[in-house]
Amino acid sequence: MSKPRARQTELRGVSGYETSIPRCVLAAGLVLLGIIWIAVYINVAMDAAHFDKSLGLPEPSNPLPLMADLGDWNFAIGFGLIFLGLIISANKKTPMGRGRGVVIGMLGCFLIGLVWVVVFYFVGADTSMPVMRSLGQKNLVLGVCFMAVGFAFATKWE
Repeated sequence: MSKPRARQTELRGVSGYETSIPRCVLAAGLVLLGIIWIAVYINVAMDAAHFDKSLGLPEPSNPLPLMADLGDWNFAIGFGLIFLGLIISANKKTPMGRGRGVVIGMLGCFLIGLVWVVVFYFVGADTSMPVMRSLGQKNLVLGVCFMAVGFAFATKWE
């Protein structure tokens, strides 16, 4: 009598690898949440966060006081969520964590980091781009962080 096979809880794709749907959804959700967090901060709460009463201007409406109180930490939260989602997607059980996905993720993160730093050097801190203007010299750290996430993908490359 042969041993019964264990039930498979993971889906197997065309490639024959196990794919964790919850991990894929979590990774995509974290990246999307980070993008939404930054967009909401820039478009809704940034004016209240940087308001100076000494100028005598009327105070802007503040529909998100918690976000306004966090100030520039909102960028750390938003980009942190993006980086965490990318790092989670580098797992072998996601399509980005094996095969061509690793190369795409690695080169994509390296190039985004390089382009971010180069664009910041060309436009400087006095730009009309809201994220780069608000981050100032922290743009260099952000570019290096994108490259560090690229190294997370590079460790998965076979």
